[in-house]
Amino acid sequence: MSKQPPFPFDTRVRPATLTGWRARWFHIIFGHDDAPGRLFDLVLIIAILSSIVVTVLDTVNELHVRFASLFYALEWFFTVVFTLEYVVRLMVVARPMRYARSFFGIVDLLAVLPTYVSLLVAGSQYLLVIRAVRILRIFRVLKMTRYVGEADLLWGTLVKSRRKIFIFISTILTVVLIFGALMYLVEGPENGFSSIPRAMYWAVVTMTTVGFGDITPHTALGQVLTSLIMLVGYSIIAVPTGIFAAELAAGIRDVRQQLTCRACGLDGHQGDARFCRGCGQPLAAPALQASSSGANAQD
Repeated sequence: MSKQPPFPFDTRVRPATLTGWRARWFHIIFGHDDAPGRLFDLVLIIAILSSIVVTVLDTVNELHVRFASLFYALEWFFTVVFTLEYVVRLMVVARPMRYARSFFGIVDLLAVLPTYVSLLVAGSQYLLVIRAVRILRIFRVLKMTRYVGEADLLWGTLVKSRRKIFIFISTILTVVLIFGALMYLVEGPENGFSSIPRAMYWAVVTMTTVGFGDITPHTALGQVLTSLIMLVGYSIIAVPTGIFAAELAAGIRDVRQQLTCRACGLDGHQGDARFCRGCGQPLAAPALQASSSGANAQD
């Protein structure tokens, strides 16, 4: 039985076959280490960016009036290209339905679905619906995340810090509720604070130092409370940034320290490094290093 070769991509996605055109296109589409794979990624990134530019420009009324036909033709061109890409992805993977239900599979579908849906919605009374559906084409920007290696690190950082961020958001909501209720009692409907939810809206705007000015306190006590909530906002506005930065730094440190050269013992290599930057010897995978360390410890 032939051993399945290692793949330079997510091991959860496997090729439908190990030989033939499907295996070749699997390596081109899902692999990023050789020239054909990098060229495919580059072409697709350019197509994604171009389609987003067309979508954005099409919302400008002056440009839409002058180049409506061109924008329409370009939109269908990109839709056909992304449809073919989506179909080929399903054809070359071992489990098409699993990929279709994955995050990137759903994003790929959202990138082409609005254009086809707009064909089914006819009539002048539905023009706003068509425009709203077409705006969903902006989801194509999410297709670019698969080509940025650091995207997994950022997502992992968010997942690790989710409990701290949840506690922070809960604290903020509690503060907003308290100050909103106080301002409702102090100012009252006659000064624009017609309800606690509206007073909470004022608290959020004030705490974030945006200050739209559509609701302002008129009493001395209300102005004192406003000063307090502004100071609170300045004090805690940097908290989520600090949480995320700390988790991100820890993630980067873990990635850099996961590869250690067994020949010279030098660590701090990048996660995708293949050779030691000190002695030039090949680096073993983290799993192999862990098993080797465990065997040495037993000896």
